[in-house]
Amino acid sequence: MTVFELIIAAAHAMEEAGVSFGHGATNAFDEAAWLVLWQLGLPLDSALQGDDSVADQVPAPDQQEQVSALLRSRIETRKPAAYLTQEAWLQGLAFYVDERVIVPRSLIAELLVNAALDPWLDGTTHRVLDLCTGNASLAIFAALAYPELSVDAADISADALAVARINLDRYQLCERIRLLESDGLAGVHGPYDLILCNPPYVNAQSMASLPPEYRAEPSLALDGNRSGASDGMDFVRHLLAHASAHMSEQAILVLEIGNERDNFEAAFGSMDAIWLQTSAGEDQVLLLTRDALLKYPTPT
Repeated sequence: MTVFELIIAAAHAMEEAGVSFGHGATNAFDEAAWLVLWQLGLPLDSALQGDDSVADQVPAPDQQEQVSALLRSRIETRKPAAYLTQEAWLQGLAFYVDERVIVPRSLIAELLVNAALDPWLDGTTHRVLDLCTGNASLAIFAALAYPELSVDAADISADALAVARINLDRYQLCERIRLLESDGLAGVHGPYDLILCNPPYVNAQSMASLPPEYRAEPSLALDGNRSGASDGMDFVRHLLAHASAHMSEQAILVLEIGNERDNFEAAFGSMDAIWLQTSAGEDQVLLLTRDALLKYPTPT
């Protein structure tokens, strides 16, 4: 079989098995191309760009068996492909991942890459906090986008911070990004001029119906109902109640809440939020100024 035929066969097998996507690829063909090309050590974008010299290659029988073994693992374990390859791609950058962290997919990354936050930043912007940093991808994007700024990356999970350290080493950013073990804001050292946060926000009903690929990820990074609520907003309530105390006068908070806008607005409907346009629309990432947080009654 040629490389292209292997990709088509793998895509068909995953579709037949009913696997779920969303951890770097959104459809069977893209994920099949990722797995096949990765296993064969070929450029990951070659099949997607119509590179016939790659697509028409005929891998050796042992290489084809390795592809088949990887595909079987994907289908049988239902682990995200990124856990099998220990590599995830976001906005053109590769990050090390394993089961200690969720697979990076934050829409905040594209806002950093596209300079969409620049209108709210100026010469007084010096310090950034990436809260719930996971594998540190957002902290790395912030450090690369704003090389003059210092960046803190905080997470409650020591395991996640160990993965983050691997990625800081990969991008030679250990001197510019400080890792902090912190339960929410408890262990951070503000004031910050920019806070980025992709927190646990999945509501209880959605958590109960997650496909196995998402259940393979640490629930601590997904489940937003840790304090007894069911709307996914427990972490966000605490964050919005205390964030202003860790922000400079002109600071902003950029918060991702995924598909939970209805629950966010039910909990904080009167808050003056600015919804930011992303590739997924304008209802998944919001921006709050410190003034907006100060004007809002402390959530309970």
